[in-house]
Amino acid sequence: MISKDKTSRTAAPEVRRKQLIDATVTCISKHGISGTTLTAVTKEAGLSLGLVNFHFKSKDALLTATLNALAEEHRALWMTAMGQGGLDAADKLAAIVNAQFHPRVCSRKKLAVWFAFFGETTHRKSYRDSTAHIDTERQETSARLCREISADVDADQIAATLEGLFDGFWLNMLMYPARFRRQDAAQAVFAYLHAQFPSHFADRV
Repeated sequence: MISKDKTSRTAAPEVRRKQLIDATVTCISKHGISGTTLTAVTKEAGLSLGLVNFHFKSKDALLTATLNALAEEHRALWMTAMGQGGLDAADKLAAIVNAQFHPRVCSRKKLAVWFAFFGETTHRKSYRDSTAHIDTERQETSARLCREISADVDADQIAATLEGLFDGFWLNMLMYPARFRRQDAAQAVFAYLHAQFPSHFADRV
């Protein structure tokens, strides 16, 4: 639970929202979406129910905000890494892979939240509405980078396969944490990329 001394009445609205979103992530990871209530979230955050109702008019609004926050955090990570100077196309594609398995976004707690949205039928539409454009952007960026690396590959197919590998390894890390580590997952993805681009990614395998 977040300490109440960190939630003074003078906290800025964006601080309150982040506290509530962080608490929602924790609650979903522990109880799933159906078991996450506004009361549980406020208890986890150390705030009053009135405050959560002020910032989020409903549980669905809070869930949507939480999903958007995770998606934007993930996008910002790979976009920032790609934006570093002096990177070629292979380096930028590697940045996308590394971001996928960065501990900031690839923790068991956050993976549990992602798969909670994937798994509950009533919330899949929320996922598609909130984050599908971000997934599409990442896949299209990966395909563009593949074409820049080599014109002799099926860039769209490689990008689609990468998305499948990302989701598969995320699920394995959530279900079998003792057997699947972030570093091993990233290395396996780089092995796939090295097989598609024999002159690249060898130093990452």
